[in-house]
Amino acid sequence: MAAPSSTFSPADLRLFFRVASAPGKVLMTGGYLVLERPNAGIVLSTNARFYAILKPLYDQLESDNEWMDLKVNSPQMSRQTTYKMSIKDFTLECSRQVESRNPFVEYAVQYSIAAAYATLDKNKRNELPKLLLQGIEITILGCNDFYSYRNQIEARGLPLTPESLASLPPFTSITFNAGESDVKDCKPEVAKTGLGSSAAMTTAVVAALLHYLGVVDLSHCSFDQKSECSSHLDIVHMIAQTAHCIAQGKVGSGFDVSSAVYGSHRYVRFSPNIISSAQESVSTTPLDQVIGEVLKGKWDHERTKFSLPPLMNLILGEPGSGGSSTPSMVGAVKKWQKSDPQKSQETWNKLSEANSALEAQFNLLSKLAADDWDSYKAVIDSCSRFRSEKWIGKFSEASHVEIVKALLGARDIMLRIRCHMRQMGESAGIPIEPESQTRLLDVTMDTEGVLLAGVPGAGGFDAVFAVTLSDSSTNLTKVWSLHNVLALLVREDPHGVSLESGDPRVK
Repeated sequence: MAAPSSTFSPADLRLFFRVASAPGKVLMTGGYLVLERPNAGIVLSTNARFYAILKPLYDQLESDNEWMDLKVNSPQMSRQTTYKMSIKDFTLECSRQVESRNPFVEYAVQYSIAAAYATLDKNKRNELPKLLLQGIEITILGCNDFYSYRNQIEARGLPLTPESLASLPPFTSITFNAGESDVKDCKPEVAKTGLGSSAAMTTAVVAALLHYLGVVDLSHCSFDQKSECSSHLDIVHMIAQTAHCIAQGKVGSGFDVSSAVYGSHRYVRFSPNIISSAQESVSTTPLDQVIGEVLKGKWDHERTKFSLPPLMNLILGEPGSGGSSTPSMVGAVKKWQKSDPQKSQETWNKLSEANSALEAQFNLLSKLAADDWDSYKAVIDSCSRFRSEKWIGKFSEASHVEIVKALLGARDIMLRIRCHMRQMGESAGIPIEPESQTRLLDVTMDTEGVLLAGVPGAGGFDAVFAVTLSDSSTNLTKVWSLHNVLALLVREDPHGVSLESGDPRVK
């Protein structure tokens, strides 16, 4: 992609206006296990997306020097942060207090621009300063489902229902801490729902920048496309994973970034040394060289296409318990593994077997749907109106009974997974499935049309998930509302990172 000339017309500004989005996630199986190879996790991407809106700051070069102006807007948090970035060594100087900085965006910008210098040919690389010295403005926006808006709904006297949540304007401002005298400078109270906001945000920023700088072309990319388009997604994945890990200060499993890039899939993590070696060398080696090595590294993660079988719906409920700290819970599990390696390994083996069994059961249901759609649809529609204990008695035809048995098999496996996760939590001294969540999940699984339910990812007090059949989700949202649980608007959407046609606020 050619760099612009030193002046822009309004049409040029529109041309270089870029919007990318990336989805939030739900880790349905593989909590904790996915941290270690070769354990797999099933991660579902959602219709809750983070957006990065990118455009030049100026319509002409401000000056012919090595410092680029960068402005980062976060309207939902009432934040605007300005920087100077060296295009020689990619260092960032922030003009505001530390509280307003966002390390995920900062590393996404630095590493994406370094990737451009590391990968573009000499002619395009020589043109980069002309583009960068126009400055860059990035606006980040997250769908409401990434955050908790219970307080706003209750303050308006509205019931805890999806309809109340849907009545809020898109990209609603996040509630600020009470008792702060200066609203402009107080820290926002960010109550999250556990959809992986930082991974989705990082991926969206990286994708928008890499496309803007001509490193990748995401115009027609999807999970199904191979060769050149797939290689462009791989570049986004490598840069986003690296930026996200460095911003977190640790090399995580990476399933959240992977699903933000590629969408729903079965995931096995990459070897951590790919990024840890970059962490070690970044202080002594020019950043573009470090990123060049990252892009050439042996990324050995595995992803296999996966999505829920037809006529099944992902639904999330926010219990209003305040969320949980995933890093501290992971630390407690690792400590338990070291203190009791035999018992912890036995628990992990049982969990791994159950996770694989659930995946196989879902694949079987997808196959049964493909082999005999009419029978499959008839069974799903009928079961959606009853509790699970009544399903088997509704059918006599062999093809129908086979489908019901597969549904009940998935339920039984999920109950095993929940049991093993509770045992892990008790042994590690952390609430992976707290008693309050257990009661909620039992009520959920006893509702008409609910196939299964669980705590996603690391568990704790974040939103719970359920898989419902056909049109039965309204049954569950009513039950949840009675138990003070807010059903979110999130659904599974198997698509990953995407280039958008315009600003999502004007749709």
